[in-house]
Amino acid sequence: MSWHVDEGLLDAYQQGRLDPSRVMAVDAHLQACPSCRIAVPVDAAWLDRSWTAVLDRIQSPAPGPVERIAERAGLPGHRLRLLAATPALRWSWLAATVAVLTFGVVAAYAGNARTALTWFLIVAPVLPVLAVATAYGPPFDPMHEIAAVTPAAGPALVLWRATAVVGVSMALGTVAAVLLPGPGWYAVAWLLPAFLLSISALALATVMPLPLAAGLLAATWVLATGGLSVSGGALPPPVFGPGAQSGYLLAAAGAAAVLTRRRRRLDPGESR
Repeated sequence: MSWHVDEGLLDAYQQGRLDPSRVMAVDAHLQACPSCRIAVPVDAAWLDRSWTAVLDRIQSPAPGPVERIAERAGLPGHRLRLLAATPALRWSWLAATVAVLTFGVVAAYAGNARTALTWFLIVAPVLPVLAVATAYGPPFDPMHEIAAVTPAAGPALVLWRATAVVGVSMALGTVAAVLLPGPGWYAVAWLLPAFLLSISALALATVMPLPLAAGLLAATWVLATGGLSVSGGALPPPVFGPGAQSGYLLAAAGAAAVLTRRRRRLDPGESR
């Protein structure tokens, strides 16, 4: 190399007093000249921190508006990203849920409103349970192998995803219920049964796989309430009356206590 950075130029370079073109020239020279490069004092710890900050900023995706709102509400961003990959929160599942609820509302106006309302009350509580059953593990989640190796995998992720899908399912069902004709009380009469079935499925999943627990409870609910509807001509009010609602609430509290105590034994039904 025929020339080197003199002391004055090097001092101006370190203090940031050079114009961009001269900075680029000095940078190019320092990359090719070990003797001049050694003359530049370097804080290795500061350099490592700077590169780490740069890489974190480049590699981390910019949070969207929903993620920013969730973080302000106290929900960590990494949790939200895990929930975003929940199979039961994808457009196909949401579209299917909306289609089922829309069919119920349209049938209520087009045909026998009492019969349609009866079957809506029977079917609506089952939708969140089915969403819980498909929120984690194969064959429902194509990204399960990747999610399974994260620190949040297993019971913790199952509970986070179950909470998300139950909330979304019940919100969609509430909108549909408000649009139904008939007594206003029945528009919310299915909420506690839905919550009970969902929390009971998670509690029962501490002794059997989650999909099996959810399917068993959903089938029991449909057969029991559907049988009462067929035998009585319409769903008997006691099934969704104030007394039954109190029973659903107490049972849900009991299921929540069981789930809290045995949550580490939660079996999402994944292959071993």
